[in-house]
Amino acid sequence: MAKRRVVITGAAGYVGQRMFKELAERWDLVPIDVTPTARGGEKVPGLVVADLTRPDRNEYRQHFRGADAVIHLGYVRAPGMDATTWQANNDAKFWAEHQNVALAYNVYRVALEEGVRRVVVASSNHAADYYERLVWDGRVDMVTPEMPPRSDNWYGWAKAAYELLGFVFATGKVDGRTLEVVQWRIGGPRDDDIEHVKPGDIQVMHRALGAYLSRRDQVQQAIRMVETEDIRDEHGVPFLIVYGISGNTHRFWSLASAKTKIGYEPQDDSQVNFADAIAAIARKAPKT
Repeated sequence: MAKRRVVITGAAGYVGQRMFKELAERWDLVPIDVTPTARGGEKVPGLVVADLTRPDRNEYRQHFRGADAVIHLGYVRAPGMDATTWQANNDAKFWAEHQNVALAYNVYRVALEEGVRRVVVASSNHAADYYERLVWDGRVDMVTPEMPPRSDNWYGWAKAAYELLGFVFATGKVDGRTLEVVQWRIGGPRDDDIEHVKPGDIQVMHRALGAYLSRRDQVQQAIRMVETEDIRDEHGVPFLIVYGISGNTHRFWSLASAKTKIGYEPQDDSQVNFADAIAAIARKAPKT
């Protein structure tokens, strides 16, 4: 039986490389990126170097031909942006995110034109990060995929735009054809976030623990988002939003859609994985 052919954009990036080995063993991957190597300079097997921001889709459509699905991780970074400034609401950030929305459009469009069944898009928890203000104020307990996307920064705005754009394609109103779309609202796919929390800072710790996505849970979600047969909503539209987090006790994003629609069974919980670090941070919290 032939392996499922899956295109991964941004394949040389951190998120793509975190699950690349397992997905390459399971599927026939077509990795695409604008850079020929991963962050550490490692070669990515079979990597195709292509710039998907270019409006002429004939330059790269052959790489999507015959694919069953696409996992879109590609991203245009604003000049000078780093881990401390990525949420800046300045001109440079807007135009970079504007380009990311166009990039997502190109991926949706070429996938539709080449008869690809499904596109999984790396959205982000930041598509709805405004609600975190309400979480910390005690006015909201859980953020769900059904809540309208809301953000207070250009990064989250672009992710919300990916989602709204993807829904249009899922309705079948583009060229009279339907494209199945999954929006992957990834949380914190790192194992060291807890190490950067200051002793006693319970809120930052809670956020880091709630967002945690382990590597094996990331792999499982990616597989299930591609391979689940039916993702249609109650109105018959093949559009789904999934929060990309582990089964964290501290989560404030809902995993209901992930569990009921794609059968996600998280294997990790940040409270268990980082129990010693949690205890050390909590002991320094002021008594109330």
